[in-house]
Amino acid sequence: MGGRRQGTIEDVPELVFLKLGGSLITDKNQRYTPRLERLSSLAEEIRDALAEVSGLTLVLGHGSGSFGHYAVQEHLAPHISALRKESGVHRDPAYWAGYSEVWYRASELNRHVMDALHGAGLPAIAIAPSATVLASAGVIVHWDLAPMSAAIEAGLVPVIYGDIVLDGVNGSTVLSTEALMAYLAIRLRPRRILLAGIEAAVWGDYPGRTERLSRITPSTYATVAGSLGGSHGTDVTGGMRAKVEQMLYLVRAIPDLRVQILSGEPEGNIRAALVGETRGTLITSEQRS
Repeated sequence: MGGRRQGTIEDVPELVFLKLGGSLITDKNQRYTPRLERLSSLAEEIRDALAEVSGLTLVLGHGSGSFGHYAVQEHLAPHISALRKESGVHRDPAYWAGYSEVWYRASELNRHVMDALHGAGLPAIAIAPSATVLASAGVIVHWDLAPMSAAIEAGLVPVIYGDIVLDGVNGSTVLSTEALMAYLAIRLRPRRILLAGIEAAVWGDYPGRTERLSRITPSTYATVAGSLGGSHGTDVTGGMRAKVEQMLYLVRAIPDLRVQILSGEPEGNIRAALVGETRGTLITSEQRS
């Protein structure tokens, strides 16, 4: 790869990030329960879109749903508050047993996702954040992106996911897929980000769901921020409001970026969004139509 700067992507006509939310691929109200049939259908839609659009290049991410979120609440959270009051927190066996359980459950769901992608014939490879990312006080401080860049240029589909990573200050940090994609977006500069869950759009009156927001920009966010809801089911990474705020940060940093928050439940919705149709709520900078 010669003198290419680490983490850069060259000559990619349209790089798209797609997240399959935990609410879409698992039953978030039941521990460790994947929606296997839905996963298979989603994988087929992704395959069909990539075949339909020449030059479409994908980085795929997925949430932890009923796998990571329940594991954090039950096996890790009980130890966190006590540990942070002590100086020897990084040596506590109970804390690290909880860490291991969260890691195991996140990777367990990823295997279900990879099975579906493989079954659809997609050349997908998993890149586990727990093995490649280091954090400090909850913030990513290192991620070697050279392997991901090489995979993208080879025509593979890298797959990342919400995961627990080692943290030099806190011991560990749970990173949402949105946080991982935000870090990647600043460095890889995708044209579009698609966040697919079970909600048809961002709602201005959640959970009433009568005021659908067709578009959000940095200047209009203040008028709707107070009415945005959290998440359907168990979620330790902040829910809808956190997602919207992370994406607003990105469109400020990358003015040409278009973000869509949409439902992956209707058959064909993911394929339609990947090929360029607008679904759900659009988040853009002020200058982007």
